[in-house]
Amino acid sequence: MSADRPTLPPVRLRSEAELARDALSAPLMARAARLARWAERGVPVGAGGEILDDALAAATEHLGLTADEDGPAYTAEAWQLAVDTGLVEIEEIPDADATAGDGAGPADAAVGTATPGEELALLTSGSPQDILDIWLSGMETVLADAAAPDLADIADQLAEGGELDLDALDWNPEEEAELLDGILGNLYLLTALAEGPDRNVPLPALAASMIVPDDMDEPTDDILEEVSEAMMRLDDQFRVLEPIGLVAYRPVDEALIEELDEEGETVRAAEPLTDEDVSRYGLVRLTPLGVYAVRTRLLDAGADAPAVGDLTGKGADVLLDALPDYPEAHAQAESEQWLAARGPLDAARELLGAARGDDADAPRRRLAAQQTLSLVAPEAEAALREVLDDRQLGGLARVWLAERGLPGIPEPSQDMVFWLTIDTIAAQLASADEGAEAELRDLVQGLTEQHSGFFDAAWRVDHPATADVLDAMGRLHPDKKAAKEARKAAFKARSQQ
Repeated sequence: MSADRPTLPPVRLRSEAELARDALSAPLMARAARLARWAERGVPVGAGGEILDDALAAATEHLGLTADEDGPAYTAEAWQLAVDTGLVEIEEIPDADATAGDGAGPADAAVGTATPGEELALLTSGSPQDILDIWLSGMETVLADAAAPDLADIADQLAEGGELDLDALDWNPEEEAELLDGILGNLYLLTALAEGPDRNVPLPALAASMIVPDDMDEPTDDILEEVSEAMMRLDDQFRVLEPIGLVAYRPVDEALIEELDEEGETVRAAEPLTDEDVSRYGLVRLTPLGVYAVRTRLLDAGADAPAVGDLTGKGADVLLDALPDYPEAHAQAESEQWLAARGPLDAARELLGAARGDDADAPRRRLAAQQTLSLVAPEAEAALREVLDDRQLGGLARVWLAERGLPGIPEPSQDMVFWLTIDTIAAQLASADEGAEAELRDLVQGLTEQHSGFFDAAWRVDHPATADVLDAMGRLHPDKKAAKEARKAAFKARSQQ
């Protein structure tokens, strides 16, 4: 994979039908659909398709938001989404442009009439993908709104009689969009790597992930101030993104925010925060619909963003190449879907064939094959018996048969036992992360304790990774004498290559 086409961990997606239901039930989308149906008799709108004051009041009442002080704002947002997604369509009033706003009529005079658009029918009669396409269109509009400058700042500028000055607003549209994309990308990555689907991320950690350099041990005061400012900006943005169903968000507790007056004097001091209160600074996670949306955007941007199930129609070679890099739960789910599309016997033969090889990645493929074969039904027995004499596959075939308590399993030769041992450790070393070192150390120690003279036999094993495995055993073994024996064995193994 080229460096300019990054590969992300796989994610598990809900079915399109489930995602479509999520899209329809997202508060902002549901309100937009209700308003589009309500527009059946025609709704007067302004030049930008905005709903006018009298109609806004009626629309707010229709949505049952009259008692909410923010009801008109919520209604206006839903109406704009209906316009942007084609749930309503605008028909201009003839000659309206010539009179609206030029002194010949009121400033809020209607220039068009909104009625239900063609897209509205797709919400009830279209396919799940049709619904998701409409939702994605609306989501892009909401993302643009989230990256826009604070409306209060714009209003202040215009109220002073000046023109809109982006520099004075300290707002760069490209940087804001890039930052928001980066934040959503980080959330996507954390979701893909999480053990469970509902992992909440503290807002301070998310902001720090975009600002604090990886090689900085202790953030400076300036960096911490940037993180604090980013948190407040993210708090505003996630409040905008939640109603469309992209994220689930617990906002920052306002008691933790210092309140200043116009002169910059403290009106209310922020409450002190203890370690246990970090969640009060905000918690966020991508919803299943959000995972789908961010993955769609990543794919459009050229990233390799796999989803569980993508490999179902691929060959076993592709499957075994990919599985070692998958989180355990995703690897099992991918394997189960791949196996479900094939008969047990054919699947086992294909896996065993793809597991062969002397290349550097072969041990990882065989380990992935062994893990996948553990999910195969007993009807695959014949395929495993066919490879009992194969040096590369005979060991894992015996393990498979023994785990099922099947009779007639021939004893493996010592050469096969040691070859399988080297192969297994090579696979573990290639797949291990920093947290797996203790587990590998225990494995190495256990092997040498169970087999006296292990290193005397191990260096003779005709496996491409023998010397590297023995070197690693020398580094990992807690007993100095055994570690020295391992290093000497590694030297011997290289001498005979």
